[in-house]
Amino acid sequence: MGFHGRSILITGASEGIGRALALELAKAGARLTLVARNRERLDEVAAEVKALGGSAVVCVADVTVSEDAARMVTTATEVYGGLDALVLNAGGSMWVPFESLEDPESAARGLMELNFFSCLRIVKAALPSLKASKGLIVPVASVAGFTGVPTRTLYSASKHAVVGFFESLRLELKGSGVDITLVAPDFVVTALHERALGPDGQPLGHGRLDPAKVMTAETCAKLMVRAMAKRQRLLITSARGRFGRWLKLAWPSLVDRIAIRAVSRRA
Repeated sequence: MGFHGRSILITGASEGIGRALALELAKAGARLTLVARNRERLDEVAAEVKALGGSAVVCVADVTVSEDAARMVTTATEVYGGLDALVLNAGGSMWVPFESLEDPESAARGLMELNFFSCLRIVKAALPSLKASKGLIVPVASVAGFTGVPTRTLYSASKHAVVGFFESLRLELKGSGVDITLVAPDFVVTALHERALGPDGQPLGHGRLDPAKVMTAETCAKLMVRAMAKRQRLLITSARGRFGRWLKLAWPSLVDRIAIRAVSRRA
């Protein structure tokens, strides 16, 4: 899949992986619809995209609002005449042992709404356009969608839901021309971790990772662009994640220890 002149919608495009991906796709001449809640940051990314030779339209929207899901798709199709790829990158995180949560049900509902249900409503709105273009859906899940991770019980549950949904949707779309490139990043340096929820359900306000030990958003974006170009079925961004997926079948207790060690060492 080439990107020059292609209409691509990216949620969570104002920072982190979304911003880095927008800039990578801009270099290839993509026509982007940038979605997030913060207009100022979106405008900054749009200016960077245009400086790199890409085209960008800003859509200020909340992925947890049904009307906004339809509006962002309409924006892309009306401005660019269609939609060739949908990148579902917006999401939230949590860093807290389950037992320490003050209101686990509320926290779980919030994360599922942001990480999982938002994908459902946006895909539902976008499918007619994606079928018309024989396009690509790129859900950003996580390695935590394939295995358990301590202190991230609810986040992992939401990403398991994402993986299960898109693996099933892939089968339903077989023969339609629409492909799914499921992306499962390992730890990545983004502001997502600063906004991760703590025991009281409020953002921690600080990161839990050692930046020197984890992948940058820019590196992750480069890997994603390559996978999207090949319409690759699955991208797991780390050797640890790829190895762990298969090791879990033969030696699950070792994978448990690797996950515990990764969190204790901050990646």
